[in-house]
Amino acid sequence: MSGSPSADNGFLAEHVAYLLDSYQRLLGRTLLENLDSPIATAEAIFNTKFAVLSSGTESDPMFNYANQTALTLFELDWDTLITLPARQSAEPSLQTTRAKLMAQVQQNGFIDGYSGIRVSVSGRRFMIEQATVWNVIGVDGQAHGQAATFSNWRTV
Repeated sequence: MSGSPSADNGFLAEHVAYLLDSYQRLLGRTLLENLDSPIATAEAIFNTKFAVLSSGTESDPMFNYANQTALTLFELDWDTLITLPARQSAEPSLQTTRAKLMAQVQQNGFIDGYSGIRVSVSGRRFMIEQATVWNVIGVDGQAHGQAATFSNWRTV
């Protein structure tokens, strides 16, 4: 994906649609009600107060999306985000635990109510609570990666 979500690129509406559609199909509920257009919905997700992130399908999955709340929380700019392996959102000592979580999501489709410690690029540690992590799958069944959302976090 090129460029931070903005009006110039439709707030990455196609990617956000994959996230929202997968979430609804797997969990049976909506993450955010669709607005008047896919672009308006993508803009609302980018600017919402809860965090939304996703990563791709690489062997070492790279982040490919974060809304403004997640970018701020992880102290990232867009250009840094898209060069960062998703595993680096956890401290090195917690990456094995994170990998097990992601394997469970891969197998089960999603996990609801997850809590765990994450780290920003400056090293600030924070606990995310009641997170939902899900597989991002197109309507054609093609895997696009995994995503997470949470609205509760605290510094630890």
